[in-house]
Amino acid sequence: MTLDVIKAAFLLFVAALVQVSILSFYSPLGGTADLVLVCLIAVALLRGSIFGAAAGFAAGLIVDTANLGTLGFTSLLLTLAGFWTGRYGETTAQDKAHAPFTSIAVITVLYSFGTLALNFVIGQPSPAGSYLSGLPATVFLNLLLTWPVYVFARRLFPPVDVLDRVHEVRLLG
Repeated sequence: MTLDVIKAAFLLFVAALVQVSILSFYSPLGGTADLVLVCLIAVALLRGSIFGAAAGFAAGLIVDTANLGTLGFTSLLLTLAGFWTGRYGETTAQDKAHAPFTSIAVITVLYSFGTLALNFVIGQPSPAGSYLSGLPATVFLNLLLTWPVYVFARRLFPPVDVLDRVHEVRLLG
């Protein structure tokens, strides 16, 4: 488990550096690819909800620090994304080929709406047109990144035996 933490920290740190330094300035079709979100979803699908939530918080803290933005803003959104994706991976998405693509599409849309809602709550100006006009392109670009990132993450984090991960109650009698 400690080795998984080190590998996830390194993967998400590199993804955050690439996101902040390169991908945030490149916006084809009006949207930007979110490598941190894609890496987090891949890790959360493979390692579960608690691991995904902790990884999401750490990755969000790195992104917030690098962007000099509101500290905790991205951490909150990525924590929720990591937890719910991990929960989906634990319950219904075990060994499904469509799970990474479904997760990326749904979480990207929810992440954009969550960004709008959180900006509204904290009183930051956030025109909805700028977020929603680039949303289809962002979903498309994230879906393009999904397969190579998920294959790489699956090599880093080989699947854990289901019996080791899920503990069910046995009825005696």
